[in-house]
Amino acid sequence: MSDQLNNLKINEPKGKLGVLMPGMGAVSTTFIAGVLAIRKGIAKPFGSLTQMQHIRLGRRDENRNPLIKELIPLAELDDLYFGGWDIFEDNAYQAALKAGVLEKGLLDQVKDELEKIKPMKAVFNKKYVKKLDGTYVKKAANWYEYYEMVREDIRNFKKENGLDRMVMIWTGSTEVFMKESPVHATKASFEKAMKENHPDIAPSMVYAWAAIAEGLPYANGAPNLTADIPAMLEFAKEMGVPLAGKDFKTGQTLMKTIVAPGLKARMLGVEGWFSTNILGNRDGEVLDDPESFKTKEESKLSVLDQILQPNLYPELYENLYHKVRINYYPPRRDNKEGWDNIDIFGWLGYPMQIKIDFLCRDSILAAPIVLDLVLFMDLAKRSGFHGIQEWLSFYFKSPVHAPNVYPEHDLFIQLMKLKNTLRVMAGEKEITHLGLEYYMK
Repeated sequence: MSDQLNNLKINEPKGKLGVLMPGMGAVSTTFIAGVLAIRKGIAKPFGSLTQMQHIRLGRRDENRNPLIKELIPLAELDDLYFGGWDIFEDNAYQAALKAGVLEKGLLDQVKDELEKIKPMKAVFNKKYVKKLDGTYVKKAANWYEYYEMVREDIRNFKKENGLDRMVMIWTGSTEVFMKESPVHATKASFEKAMKENHPDIAPSMVYAWAAIAEGLPYANGAPNLTADIPAMLEFAKEMGVPLAGKDFKTGQTLMKTIVAPGLKARMLGVEGWFSTNILGNRDGEVLDDPESFKTKEESKLSVLDQILQPNLYPELYENLYHKVRINYYPPRRDNKEGWDNIDIFGWLGYPMQIKIDFLCRDSILAAPIVLDLVLFMDLAKRSGFHGIQEWLSFYFKSPVHAPNVYPEHDLFIQLMKLKNTLRVMAGEKEITHLGLEYYMK
């Protein structure tokens, strides 16, 4: 694969890049307002690897550490144009005020630009997000008609804004838990199911299918079963479209992917890991429904098993009791609290405990993820990549992966994978961190 990457031709990011987001709520408006504020020089892109992180090249004693955006040709923030769909008619300024993430004083400095960003009517069915009622929704006879409507929206948005390229990022709500079924097996079976209005098709799938049909890279920021079904992968390969997902890695799971690798590195056992969350935004309201929570729970629970590998270390992790709870608490709004109690044991089996109380802001953590994914997915398309972009696992709770390998959840391995991919794309050598060359002379 490295040899193939070394011969890559990366098209330059010329012209305007459209960013389309199904779901224009807290995450998307925080992202949009943030980018607008950064453009004006009134804020900094903290949390964004594409804007702030350096990447080491070559030997340590060469001292080559450019910014990622200096190494790889990424789209400029000034070239981003924003749009999307929502079940409410509020423009981006009104939606951002209601979300309550960013202070009104900051929003007012980019008010004119935000008010111009108005959502398109959404594809919505209450069966899939039971806690929400939307009035600004499309009407069609079946999923295939909805798909054609979204395709038309994409084309119109591109034409009206004079765009050269586009990316779609799902920033909408968590849908009810769904399992892969025969209708998801092939492109033919999926399109037949859309025309038959099959219940195993969800709104998020309609957006993803439309994105692929129009050649847009698609990243899934929720734990929904969407672009990780065989039909999507078949269609993406045919259309040369990159896919990534799923479920933005923001608060509590971010902590788990930082702490768990450290415990495993020291061969410290874990007897139990209890996690609870309280949050009061629209996401919290949606997850108050047991079926939507089931989708999120599956995403959150999978992390520890893959990092700790109980099959290899049964004495340390085989009997780990892992419990996750999410509680809707309106007064907290977007300022989520993630509390973890970790029962560990060390030398001779003696017990210890770790307590983590993460008073985080979910959308503040998610916004730079959206920015990085927009720029990296556009990079992937310009580089001729298609299908699963596992090198972007760093950003997701449930990284989509090839069927013959397990997903990598360790944050530090994920970061090494991401940076090595960028190094090789830029014609540089991968970094192994072996270091023997400095001492065996």
